[in-house]
Amino acid sequence: MRAEVTTYYLEMRSTHELRPKHVALEGLLLMKAEIPSAELQHFLYRSVGGNWYWYEKADWTYRQWLEYAQNPHLHTWVAYLKGTPAGYFQLEVQPEGNIEIAYFGLLEQFSGMGLGGHLLTCALEEAWRLGAQRVWVHTCSLDSPAALVNYQARGMQLYKIETAWVEVPDQTPGLWQGA
Repeated sequence: MRAEVTTYYLEMRSTHELRPKHVALEGLLLMKAEIPSAELQHFLYRSVGGNWYWYEKADWTYRQWLEYAQNPHLHTWVAYLKGTPAGYFQLEVQPEGNIEIAYFGLLEQFSGMGLGGHLLTCALEEAWRLGAQRVWVHTCSLDSPAALVNYQARGMQLYKIETAWVEVPDQTPGLWQGA
């Protein structure tokens, strides 16, 4: 189907712009995924984005996921709550000191707990530790409405908005095939 989609591009150019938010939840742990894993990448992408319109990689093959996971410029961090994956972020180091928040989000059952602000704060802090001169992200009207609000609440500034008619699937990809 054709849908009018608005894409929002945001950036942060200084650590001083960060408005951090942290939560203290018993059993909350953030870990970097150090070993490239196609299975983990696929799980995170579908589990976080499946109920939204994260469809670009929904039908990727194992080989495509493995190649993606092996990108040396990609840094994946997973948030766990009491041992259960709760969300993740991926940072992609790019030329000229740019770091993109390539993917970010929570599994649905963990929304509304303050984890989104905490996880985004951690993502931004990690980007600056990696040597960012600029951290940027894009989200769109097909994603969670909380995404744009969270990015702005943490201090990211809009620098471009684009609206276009695009072909999108009739429904979201879902959490996994056949569910």
